[in-house]
Amino acid sequence: MAKQKNSRAVIKSVISKHTKKSKKEISQLTIKIDKRLDNALVILSNQINISKNRLIEDILYESGILEEVDENYVGE
Repeated sequence: MAKQKNSRAVIKSVISKHTKKSKKEISQLTIKIDKRLDNALVILSNQINISKNRLIEDILYESGILEEVDENYVGE
Protein backbone atom coordinates (compact mmCIF):
# COMPACT_ATOMS: atom_id res chain seq x y z
CA MET A 1 0.00 0.00 0.00
CA ALA A 2 1.27 3.47 -0.82
CA LYS A 3 2.62 5.51 2.04
CA GLN A 4 -0.28 7.47 3.45
CA LYS A 5 0.18 10.99 4.76
CA ASN A 6 -2.23 13.46 6.22
CA SER A 7 -4.06 14.87 3.18
CA ARG A 8 -3.55 18.46 4.31
CA ALA A 9 0.16 17.82 4.70
CA VAL A 10 0.30 16.53 1.11
CA ILE A 11 -1.44 19.63 -0.22
CA LYS A 12 0.73 21.94 1.89
CA SER A 13 3.85 20.20 0.65
CA VAL A 14 2.73 20.54 -2.96
CA ILE A 15 2.03 24.23 -2.48
CA SER A 16 5.41 24.84 -0.87
CA LYS A 17 7.28 23.02 -3.65
CA HIS A 18 5.39 24.45 -6.62
CA THR A 19 8.24 26.74 -7.61
CA LYS A 20 10.57 23.84 -8.43
CA LYS A 21 11.16 23.98 -12.17
CA SER A 22 12.81 21.10 -13.98
CA LYS A 23 12.54 19.57 -17.43
CA LYS A 24 11.65 15.90 -17.45
CA GLU A 25 10.42 13.23 -19.80
CA ILE A 26 6.63 13.15 -19.86
CA SER A 27 3.85 10.74 -20.78
CA GLN A 28 0.19 11.35 -21.47
CA LEU A 29 -2.57 10.12 -19.15
CA THR A 30 -6.29 10.72 -19.47
CA ILE A 31 -8.54 10.31 -16.45
CA LYS A 32 -12.16 11.00 -15.66
CA ILE A 33 -12.80 12.78 -12.37
CA ASP A 34 -15.78 14.19 -10.54
CA LYS A 35 -16.64 17.77 -11.60
CA ARG A 36 -16.37 19.01 -7.98
CA LEU A 37 -12.84 17.61 -7.74
CA ASP A 38 -11.95 19.20 -11.07
CA ASN A 39 -13.26 22.57 -9.86
CA ALA A 40 -11.25 22.27 -6.64
CA LEU A 41 -8.09 21.44 -8.60
CA VAL A 42 -8.64 24.41 -10.91
CA ILE A 43 -9.14 26.79 -8.00
CA LEU A 44 -6.07 25.52 -6.13
CA SER A 45 -3.85 25.47 -9.21
CA ASN A 46 -4.88 29.04 -10.06
CA GLN A 47 -4.20 30.19 -6.50
CA ILE A 48 -0.66 28.81 -6.48
CA ASN A 49 -0.06 29.67 -10.14
CA ILE A 50 0.75 26.21 -11.53
CA SER A 51 -1.03 24.04 -14.08
CA LYS A 52 -3.68 21.59 -12.98
CA ASN A 53 -1.59 18.76 -14.45
CA ARG A 54 1.44 19.83 -12.43
CA LEU A 55 -0.71 20.02 -9.31
CA ILE A 56 -2.00 16.47 -9.84
CA GLU A 57 1.53 15.23 -10.53
CA ASP A 58 2.83 16.85 -7.35
CA ILE A 59 -0.02 15.42 -5.28
CA LEU A 60 0.71 11.92 -6.59
CA TYR A 61 4.41 12.35 -5.87
CA GLU A 62 3.89 13.73 -2.36
CA SER A 63 1.37 11.03 -1.48
CA GLY A 64 4.08 8.37 -1.83
CA ILE A 65 2.53 6.56 -4.79
CA LEU A 66 5.53 7.11 -7.05
CA GLU A 67 8.00 5.84 -4.46
CA GLU A 68 5.84 2.75 -3.95
CA VAL A 69 5.97 1.98 -7.67
CA ASP A 70 9.73 2.59 -7.80
CA GLU A 71 10.31 0.28 -4.83
CA ASN A 72 8.10 -2.55 -6.06
CA TYR A 73 8.06 -2.55 -9.84
CA VAL A 74 11.09 -0.82 -11.36
CA GLY A 75 13.81 -3.23 -12.42
CA GLU A 76 11.75 -6.40 -12.31
